[in-house]
Amino acid sequence: MAKKKGNRILIALECTETGLRTYITQKNRINSAEKLSLMKFNPKLRRRTLHKEVQRLK
Repeated sequence: MAKKKGNRILIALECTETGLRTYITQKNRINSAEKLSLMKFNPKLRRRTLHKEVQRLK
């Protein structure tokens, strides 16, 4: 069977304070065209910080 290319892509989230890329998530490229930014837990700082989308993964 042929695989259908979906609308969901893998992205990496990078902490704005330390630069660590600790999270990988998916987003829908049609519904969310702008870059994603979420408050996530940073294990190095041991608190929640802002994480922004930096790159697409395969």
